Amino acid sequence: MLTVNIGKKEKKLRKRFGDRVSIALEDGCIVLRGELGSWSEVVEAGQLAAEPHGKIHVVNDIVCPGTEPQSMRLPSLRDTALEGKHCDVLIIGGGISGCSIARELSRYDLKILLLEKESDLAMGASGRNDGEVHPGVDLSRGSLKHKYIRRGNRMYDEVCRELSVAFRRVGQYACFEDRRLKPFIWLYAMKRKYIDGISDTYIASAKELREKAPNLNGSFAFAIANPSSGSVSPYNLTIAYADNAVENGAEISLNTAVLSMRREKGRIVAVETNRGTVYPEIVVNASGVFADVVAELAGDRFFTIHPRRGTNSILDRKCGARFAAIGSVVGAKGTGSHTKGGGIVHTAHDNLLVGPDAVETFERENTETSAESIARVFAKQRITMPSLSERDIITYFTGVRAPTYEEDFIIEWGRKTENIFHVAGIQSPGLTTAPAVAQDVSRMLAERLGASVNKDFDPVRKAAPVLRELSDAERDRLIKENPDYGIMICRCEEISKGEILAALRSPVCVPTLDGVKRRVRPGMGRCQGGFCSPLVVKLIAEELGIPVTEVRKASADAPIVFEGRKGKKV
Repeated sequence: MLTVNIGKKEKKLRKRFGDRVSIALEDGCIVLRGELGSWSEVVEAGQLAAEPHGKIHVVNDIVCPGTEPQSMRLPSLRDTALEGKHCDVLIIGGGISGCSIARELSRYDLKILLLEKESDLAMGASGRNDGEVHPGVDLSRGSLKHKYIRRGNRMYDEVCRELSVAFRRVGQYACFEDRRLKPFIWLYAMKRKYIDGISDTYIASAKELREKAPNLNGSFAFAIANPSSGSVSPYNLTIAYADNAVENGAEISLNTAVLSMRREKGRIVAVETNRGTVYPEIVVNASGVFADVVAELAGDRFFTIHPRRGTNSILDRKCGARFAAIGSVVGAKGTGSHTKGGGIVHTAHDNLLVGPDAVETFERENTETSAESIARVFAKQRITMPSLSERDIITYFTGVRAPTYEEDFIIEWGRKTENIFHVAGIQSPGLTTAPAVAQDVSRMLAERLGASVNKDFDPVRKAAPVLRELSDAERDRLIKENPDYGIMICRCEEISKGEILAALRSPVCVPTLDGVKRRVRPGMGRCQGGFCSPLVVKLIAEELGIPVTEVRKASADAPIVFEGRKGKKV
């Protein structure tokens, strides 16, 4: 039986907040109520009440004027495409968790339907992170994060090979300036290596750092090194998982939001969406920052998500030659206590990525980037690499992570609603653990349903050729077979017409400018689409047989070309 010392936690809260906050143990949850004057205080109260990595979760119902819950952004689409549809498993959320589970579930003979409210997959945290495949050196035993980190990390070579996704084991250095810390950090590293199972951990000397990473800060005395760290494109991997799921029989419905659920006798019997009502046997809650909202719709809320923003900057590809690994300085101020930092990441596409920071926020969908966040990130990471310059930034982005107050994953069946499975609180290292989590979740779901194996399952995604990765001879042969690969559309990223047409004919086709960009990278180079975007728009229009005025940037509400009063396109 799970227990918690409420009296001890109440004393902590009373000492900090007086009688403004109350705490109680209700239905196996720690429930907080009251009113505080700032969002940071609300979060602090939740953290004081939490059991780290515990199974008794915090439900934080403290209110704060001006931070009231905002309505979920909903798609404008309304139709009956899903009305009356029955499925074995309904997955809510098209991020890395939802898409990897859909693919693993397609190994079984099941009717699988994934819903994503945005116009494309990986539009939340799964497409807005640093892409690091973590080694787990900062995770101790006892958490779900630790349980899955090493297994997930080891799976990446095979998974990315099957799905035709670029992945590199670039290695990681967590660097220290104070040589006096070396004996203590050595003990820490050996504990991680021999007790916590992070077997590739070792201490890299200053000499090794100078030889292998000469552009890092020359004053670094040593580093914790993990060669198993890697880089992957998080949105490419998510989309590849989804493509392979569809190739194996799963269905995906974009622009589809869950509006309500109908329960009978402790079971979800119907899920209402903007595209009709669906009737599932099991619901998987993989909805990121809205996981607690979906849990409440299902009558099964026993945790709270408190959103956390993080900003990353992408540097020009020429900067990639300066550093071929992942590096960060340990102990410097500037990123907050709950960020793995990523530091400086050599990406799978040979850029450098700098970031992120960590800022608590009540806004679940606000991905605006502030100058302060970029300045904060660069102030820290210039300690790691003094030559970093904000002038090399070609783009930047902000993601909103979905932590629980326990700072751990929730991977379990519903507590009050028997046919919902929660995959919630998935923040870093959720990208790394996704392959392993998906395996376990799909197995549990298949066992509950008594599903048989899908004998036709093919783990290999049928991906189109990537021109920039081919030798001259291979390019020549491909162009002779298909001349479209000889027509260059994006010179920065070396993207051909053939690759763009392949994206428009892929299993999960998103025929928008951003949809093509996220699949095959036109517009991701130095000019950020300044030259190639009009050509991509034209290709989309020709492929769909529509006027260019109907092509959209990202969603139905984002036109690119407008028709002037005299019929001229503007």
